[in-house]
Amino acid sequence: MGFFAVAGLILFFLQSAIGAWFYFCFPKIGWKLPILLLPLCTGLFLNFALSYTRTHYGTWESILYFLAYTLAGLIFIFFFLVVSFAFLQGILALAHIPSRKFMIWLSMGMLVLTAALSVYGGLKNPQIKHLDIAIPQAPDMKIAVISDAHLGIGVSLRRFQKALDLIASQKPDAVLVLGDLFEYGPHREKYAQALARLQTKYGTFGVLGNHEYYTGLEKSLEFYRQANIYPLRNEIRMLPNGVQLIGVNDIATSRLLPQQLHMLLENTHPQRPRILLSHQPLYTDIAARHEIPLMISGHTHNGQIFPFQFFVKLKYPYVYGWYDLSAKSKIYVTSGMFYWGMPLRFFSSSEIPLIHLKAND
Repeated sequence: MGFFAVAGLILFFLQSAIGAWFYFCFPKIGWKLPILLLPLCTGLFLNFALSYTRTHYGTWESILYFLAYTLAGLIFIFFFLVVSFAFLQGILALAHIPSRKFMIWLSMGMLVLTAALSVYGGLKNPQIKHLDIAIPQAPDMKIAVISDAHLGIGVSLRRFQKALDLIASQKPDAVLVLGDLFEYGPHREKYAQALARLQTKYGTFGVLGNHEYYTGLEKSLEFYRQANIYPLRNEIRMLPNGVQLIGVNDIATSRLLPQQLHMLLENTHPQRPRILLSHQPLYTDIAARHEIPLMISGHTHNGQIFPFQFFVKLKYPYVYGWYDLSAKSKIYVTSGMFYWGMPLRFFSSSEIPLIHLKAND
């Protein structure tokens, strides 16, 4: 409850800033309605809706969830937009360029367009992203990656099944799960059963994300068991084709120490292909030092909604895509299968990476 109270307070001030811009554009409405009354009412609504839908499930609760989280996400996006408009208006005013009418039309149009694109981005189903990588001594194989699905009340079983059908159509040899798989909501067992029905040559392997700890570690491990996911908890698993999968618990939440990862990687066979799975793209320097050819991570969502990419960059140097950690080591950070909380995507598409692994020529 404390989290939602703080979030509600932040959203109130963000809405007040948005309201100030609306007051500038339409002064006849007065300042109390956009700056005080509407933010207060919306803040109370969001505080109730965000907390209530964590423990109550059903059709109306789902509608309430999507309304509340969509509104919260749009408030964040609109805040940064109106700050940009206000900055531009200030520059034009200092230059004595008449721009009031132009700025009103521009800002209102941009707010509507941004809202439409953000909602569309959230509703859009993830697409397969084909990734080719050559690793010494690697066999030819296809690996599908599921990361940051945040299943439950925010992502319907039907949407998840469509994504699984898309994966199945690619006929991967193995599936790797990078954590933050199930959030909260109804039909928990049905989500797990849907994933368990996804059959591959070598099976499904996964690591834990931070949300597996937030929602309860034992419950999360039980979900992995029901979904037929082999959990890699700071351990190495060698596939029949010789590929070594190295999986670590969520580095930040489990407080994995650097020396623990060092010891784990020292027990791998450098002459055989190695893939390191870590929910968060951390300790990349250690992966590079051990010349791990491929590290795969998620967690960042590529910011999910612009301009959060810049804030994510402050903590994680690797936000999205391919990066060279060294001459012999690479990392791919995925933007995730769906979204967290806010059912929106703005300048950040969801994806299902399909890694085409092959040996060096």
